[in-house]
Amino acid sequence: MSGPNVYEAEFTVQSELGLHARPAGQFVVLASRFASEISVGRGADWVDGRSVLSLLSLAASRGTKLRIRAAGPDAQAAVEALGRVLEEQQTAPPRPAAS
Repeated sequence: MSGPNVYEAEFTVQSELGLHARPAGQFVVLASRFASEISVGRGADWVDGRSVLSLLSLAASRGTKLRIRAAGPDAQAAVEALGRVLEEQQTAPPRPAAS
C-alpha cells in the first residue's frame, strides 16, 4: 500500500490475555466501519485487518508491538481508532469459585 492516503502507526497490545477472540472481534467490527483497506503487521507478517482468524494468527500476547496500516480516504482515523482497541487494558474474566 502506498500513496497519499496511507497512514501507519505502531501500538502495543495491552490486554492481559493478548489479542484473543474478543478484542480481535471488536477490532474487525470497527475495521469494517471504515472505507480504508486495513492491514495489521507483526514483524514481517502482515494480515487482513478485517479477518478475526488472520488477526489471531499473529499470536499477539500482552506487550506485543503491532503495526496498523490503512489506505483510503479515512486512513488516519481508522488507524487511530483501531489502535485504541489494541491498547485497551482488558482483563481476564473472573474464574468461577472452586466447588
